[in-house]
Amino acid sequence: MSSLAFSVLFVVFLLLTLGLRFWLATRHIRHIGRHRASVPAEFAPKVPLAAHQKAADYTVAKTRFGLASMLWGAVVLVGFTLLGGLQWLSLTLVQFVGPGLPHQMALVVAFAVISGLLDLPFDWYRQFALEQRFGFNKMTPGLWLSDQLKGALVGAVIGLPLLWVVLTLMEKSGDLWWLYTWFVWSGFQLLMLALYPSLIAPLFNKFTPLEDATLKQRIEGLMTRVGFASRGLFVMDGSKRSAHGNAYFSGFGRAKRIVFFDTLLSRLEPQEIEAVLAHELGHFKLRHIVKRVSVMFAMSLAFLALLGFLKGQAWFYTGLGVLPFMNASNDGMALILFVLVLPVFTFVFAPLTSITSRKHEFEADAFAAKHTDYRDLVSALVKMYEDNASTLTPDPLHSAFYDSHPPASVRVKHLTMAAA
Repeated sequence: MSSLAFSVLFVVFLLLTLGLRFWLATRHIRHIGRHRASVPAEFAPKVPLAAHQKAADYTVAKTRFGLASMLWGAVVLVGFTLLGGLQWLSLTLVQFVGPGLPHQMALVVAFAVISGLLDLPFDWYRQFALEQRFGFNKMTPGLWLSDQLKGALVGAVIGLPLLWVVLTLMEKSGDLWWLYTWFVWSGFQLLMLALYPSLIAPLFNKFTPLEDATLKQRIEGLMTRVGFASRGLFVMDGSKRSAHGNAYFSGFGRAKRIVFFDTLLSRLEPQEIEAVLAHELGHFKLRHIVKRVSVMFAMSLAFLALLGFLKGQAWFYTGLGVLPFMNASNDGMALILFVLVLPVFTFVFAPLTSITSRKHEFEADAFAAKHTDYRDLVSALVKMYEDNASTLTPDPLHSAFYDSHPPASVRVKHLTMAAA
């Protein structure tokens, strides 16, 4: 392929992706607007009209913000690639550190820093304008800044050694570097799954053992019935950042732990909390976690193999506005370009991922209905949709592209059928 042909292909896919995302967003906004005036019949007895309209307005505001973020992201993408931003950055850095591994390390780090700084205004607006307007933000500017700094520090401590290993493999391990890198990456992901609950998550939130003896006994009874062993039940102080609520379990092997947001515990009844947890345990017992991790590993292997091919093609660089070094490493540049352009070519396949995810959600709901009263799960879901201002009337096509969970009406219908 010639560099011109790849440039044209990239621009065509970029315009198609932007057009598709814009069309989906406008469909979503219109669909929600048409249903804003009344609560869907199946939810009318439980969801007040004011809450339904708040969810509609919140969703529309998030969708419009997403459009602005999308356009800014496209500008940044073109600036880095076709307009020569990465080329300029590479040539500037090579003057200070010289060619080779140090230059490629510096290039990736500089790109990450610049990208993060360019995203900061949007992160700030999302937290202190959008979330604030609808009553969800609980963060102070100081806590937000602390999170940013801690996130950057953790990313550097973990990411820099991993980046050095990957770039070293790319440079010195021959044509099968992508296979060796895949083994390293897979091991790293498993290590993070094990270490995140006990070492990383506590850097950002406080986790305390569940103290409600009655609720704890109820949950332990559920875990005994389904055959689930955990390192403990914990409550996370999610309320210091947001009014949104959730529950999840993390880790694997002996590191498994169940975590409840304090906002969730304050809103749901004990039997509803048990039903929500039964759904989460269903993901584990039905091996959804293993399946998702396996798919992630398979996809990472395929993408690394593709990168292994692309990094040796001159048109891959020149078609994206970069002149590769002829007698020095271009590995860091290849990584950056691949990460930048991959979403442009893969967005159209997003519904395939959603299909699998939704299938797992239906199965986990059925598991919960088997081990608890399905009506408790329905009641909990309605409260969570209301509290999180999640729209009950999403556009079906937009939902197919963006939502890992089924729409509320579809989910409740399946739950009722599963329990029948």
